[in-house]
Amino acid sequence: MVAKLFWQDPYRISLDTRIVAVDGEWVRLEETIFYAFSGGQESDAGTIGGRTVLEARKDARDILYRLAPDHGLKPGDAVTVAIDRARRSRLMRLHLAAEIILELAYQNLPGIQKIGAHIAEDKARIDFEWPENISKLFPMMQEKAGALITADHPIVSAFSDEANQRRYWEIEGFARVPCGGTHLRRTGEIGAIALKRVNIGKGKERIEIRVP
Repeated sequence: MVAKLFWQDPYRISLDTRIVAVDGEWVRLEETIFYAFSGGQESDAGTIGGRTVLEARKDARDILYRLAPDHGLKPGDAVTVAIDRARRSRLMRLHLAAEIILELAYQNLPGIQKIGAHIAEDKARIDFEWPENISKLFPMMQEKAGALITADHPIVSAFSDEANQRRYWEIEGFARVPCGGTHLRRTGEIGAIALKRVNIGKGKERIEIRVP
């Protein structure tokens, strides 16, 4: 099982490690800082041994990375893993912004159900099962999320069950949420957020979230 160093230090963008297994285009690493798509958060972008990672995929508790067929790597090879700093930063900012908006929805709309989510580099979205126009909540959401961001609260990110690799993030006094993504250290790093409502069908609402 790969050691997931992106949980220990989500700001790290370079790592020297080794290839532990190769299966055609797919390689496994001894350690990694390269996040693979999970929980709606998109994968990082970057390279392994100077080769572009075409796809990162979870495999139980491991992670597989797909490279070009002619990558030439073999088990035991020393490689440098490098990820796109700007993309990681935006994914973390949008991820936390979306999680805060989701928690505000849960706290203020009893019975609301999340039915989907996606965090990309340009925006995040959360889909809900809800019969009313959710934009009525936007002034409250903007105010409360803005207050959390302005207060620059520390964010705790840790294991709730290390054996099963279950993690959470927590802003004291606001929420503690199960999540295995990469997280900021402080709320002030998010910056101002903008919300947009999209109607995606009868009884369904989408909130799109953007940051500067």
